[in-house]
Amino acid sequence: MESMLEQELARAREARFDALARAVAKPLHRYLLCRADADAADDILAETMLVLWRRLEDVPGLGKGPVTDPDGVLPWCYGVARGCLSNARRADGRRLRLAVADLPHSRLRSSGGTPMPEDLAVTGGGDPGGDDHRLGHDPVVHPGLAAWCAGRSAHPGRHSTLIVSAPSAVRSD
Repeated sequence: MESMLEQELARAREARFDALARAVAKPLHRYLLCRADADAADDILAETMLVLWRRLEDVPGLGKGPVTDPDGVLPWCYGVARGCLSNARRADGRRLRLAVADLPHSRLRSSGGTPMPEDLAVTGGGDPGGDDHRLGHDPVVHPGLAAWCAGRSAHPGRHSTLIVSAPSAVRSD
């Protein structure tokens, strides 16, 4: 059973975190919305708040009391949010590489290679012939990944198409 002192310390920690969360949640959410779509920003904000909870004692400018000055804590919290955003982007890149690696080779117009993610382009509008006539070749379209990319579109509600940007993007090992 927890002692009275441990309970009091836990309540004080919760009060400090509540004050921190009230001071930084809105500015951090605005920061993340500028850099990610709304759903991703919400998830990244949740991850950021979890890191702030775990590292509450490390937050510079956070006093021992329940009152928090946003100017003292926001720079450090922005750094935590930036790290969580970077982690989310790396995770998205890994998921894309895994999805591309799982493409059925028969769907590609090639000798059985796999397109590399750095050679892929996501275009808005869903018309592979529209904005992509500059490619100088017939683009390779994979509808399964197009649906995945639609959720990552800069223009929510518009369909996206995943295309291989150049024939050299398809490698055979």
